[in-house]
Amino acid sequence: MLDADVASATLGITVLKAWDGQAVARMRVTAQMVNGHGIAHGGYIFLFADTTFAHACNSYGPITVAAGADISFVASARLGDELVATAEERTRYGRNGIYDVTVHRETTEGRDLIAEFRGRSRTVGTI
Repeated sequence: MLDADVASATLGITVLKAWDGQAVARMRVTAQMVNGHGIAHGGYIFLFADTTFAHACNSYGPITVAAGADISFVASARLGDELVATAEERTRYGRNGIYDVTVHRETTEGRDLIAEFRGRSRTVGTI
């Protein structure tokens, strides 16, 4: 799926694994992602979390798309930060699902929380 996702591939997003409603991805904040305040533009953080969410909800096979999503920014990401997103399924019911994605920064001291994302999915079969 990532091979056909030009937007995510252009940003250097790497999906490390996706299985049974879960996914883990990595992205480095580049100069093109930094806004006028010198921090990562929130849209890039959202796109990163959304890509990870997409891989988690599509891990079962049928084509699944976002029905909605929201994000809470907790801290700023900066140029050069190595970000990791972890998506976990909360529930699936019928053709719908709810997934939470945590985005954090890898540091020498551990992990710093950057954002929490909640995605709502809808399985559509084929597009």
